[in-house]
Amino acid sequence: MKTVYLTRRERFNAAHQMWNFNWTEEKNIEVFGKCANKNWHGHNYELFVTVKGEPDLETGYCLDLKEMSRVINERVIDYLDHKNINLEVPFMKGKLASTENLTIAIWEELEEAIQELGATLHKVRLTETENNSVEYFGEE
Repeated sequence: MKTVYLTRRERFNAAHQMWNFNWTEEKNIEVFGKCANKNWHGHNYELFVTVKGEPDLETGYCLDLKEMSRVINERVIDYLDHKNINLEVPFMKGKLASTENLTIAIWEELEEAIQELGATLHKVRLTETENNSVEYFGEE
């Protein structure tokens, strides 16, 4: 078996606020700093979704990139782009809107759909800024 890893990049813009409602305002500001801004703040995110699979003998693809892009957009980007992650994104309801939690939630939204397309989700990487990104490989 010859396994390949295929990555698709998508982009979205979203606002969020880091705030733990179990803490005082002072502690939130101490821990989260500017990210605790009561008026929110935003990022231009880049999402990298990597799948693994074996190239098909007839197409040479391990997964059709058009289908992969469609699934990512329908299940993730359409919910996040130009939205408030804390208030408007169903799969983030009740979760702190950290990049770490968002990356895990994106994995959970994509894993089954990628399997249905015939590949295995390998990694989700979410870049929040040019200096900060999170990678998630699922449960081991």
